[in-house]
Amino acid sequence: MSREETLHARSESKCELCGATEGLGVYEVPPGSNSSADKCALICETCREQIVNPEKVDVHHWRCLNDSMWSQEPAVQVIAWRMLKRLSTEGWSRDLLDMLYLDEETQAWAQVTGEGDSDKHAVKHLDSNGAVIEAGDAVTLIKDLNVKGGNFTAKRGTVVRGVSLVADNPEHIEGRVNGQLIVILTKFVKKTN
Repeated sequence: MSREETLHARSESKCELCGATEGLGVYEVPPGSNSSADKCALICETCREQIVNPEKVDVHHWRCLNDSMWSQEPAVQVIAWRMLKRLSTEGWSRDLLDMLYLDEETQAWAQVTGEGDSDKHAVKHLDSNGAVIEAGDAVTLIKDLNVKGGNFTAKRGTVVRGVSLVADNPEHIEGRVNGQLIVILTKFVKKTN
């Protein structure tokens, strides 16, 4: 039996992460290219795209890990652990990660790529209460702000949706107020849930 046939039999021809039945393919779990089925998982194109391209991750898609993280297959456990680490800013992901148990060998395999290593040099944007602001979040102004060059005042209580982060400055975010893109100091906002 070929590797792909073995994986189809093991997974009942479903994505081993989200359960999809379309666009399935063999995914070799890094590192290396060991051709054995126990180092691979059968996953759909949606999961593969988001694993390979972290910037395309749809957080809500990965709620499927609530079920698939309990797989008996080490390759699936490794992918689940890595994705939960990648999504660790989400409360539900941290909760699942706290419940997930990997034996020593599987844990070492999961950590070998460096996924989830804390980067002490990463720029974190924190609101006035110390909550981490992510790109796309909504924030509420906690102070009236005079907008330089805009000839208006952004009023306290204004909700700014879909903010973007200034990559090299943790104290600045950008967002649209009255249709104008402005830079806002993070100490004057609080994250909106």
